[in-house]
Amino acid sequence: MTDNLDYLREWVGKKEVRSDTIQSWPVSALAATLDERDVSVEPGKPLPQGWHWLFFLEAKPASELGVDGHPRRGGFLPPVPLPRRMWAGGRIEFVRPIAIGAAVTRESEIISVEPKSGRSGTLVFVTVRHIVGVTGVTSIVEEQDIVYREAAKKGDPLPPGKQAPAEAAWTRRVMPDAVMLFRYSALTFNGHRIHYDKDYSINEEHYPGLVVHGPMQATLLLDLCRLQGRVVKKFEYRALHPMFGDHAFTVNGNIDADASRAELWTANDAGNYAMRGTAFF
Repeated sequence: MTDNLDYLREWVGKKEVRSDTIQSWPVSALAATLDERDVSVEPGKPLPQGWHWLFFLEAKPASELGVDGHPRRGGFLPPVPLPRRMWAGGRIEFVRPIAIGAAVTRESEIISVEPKSGRSGTLVFVTVRHIVGVTGVTSIVEEQDIVYREAAKKGDPLPPGKQAPAEAAWTRRVMPDAVMLFRYSALTFNGHRIHYDKDYSINEEHYPGLVVHGPMQATLLLDLCRLQGRVVKKFEYRALHPMFGDHAFTVNGNIDADASRAELWTANDAGNYAMRGTAFF
């Protein structure tokens, strides 16, 4: 099937530009959703690292949504015919802080489209580069990896997990109940029903429950560094295994001896990796 998907490479080089304002309300609402009480939302205060994902949101009319809640395929992203779309990972360089109240612009470009065949079937990897700036000065350079894959069949087992370290210098426990997942979906205008419609997630996409958002996990990894007083210069992360609602997970980090970097990960209630990342200070 991958040979038939080569036309998707025509989307490489496609660009779009969006503008927004870093308003206090979404920042305050995400702090409440994640139960983080140290975040200042006063104008001029720095936006926490990774929280730019609250902005530049796509708002498609309801008539242009698919049955899964995502916008129908096409437009800026290539019209990949595979039904499952997931945030697979990425790389971020934090060049300079963004202040609450700032007017911001995001320039986006599709830099790679790669159809592949794997053990789980046909996959398509799309990488998008975003450059976020304030008054023409770059604040964030980011690459996001999106993976499209075939639909799961009822009864298909989840891939086995890989055991994460049992001990961490930094750790935090999170309970992703339905309210947290719904609030995060609403704040990021993510209509994908796997995050808030349990019947759909189980009966249509054949997950065992609601799915915890990948970008929320990445945000929590960055927040773990912030709560330890660390300012991240670069952050690399990769989603390894899905996690599900109503099962507590941990957010963890171990800092290197020279304090120049930290290995970060989220782990599910069985102690297996869900997301791994590295923060460079």
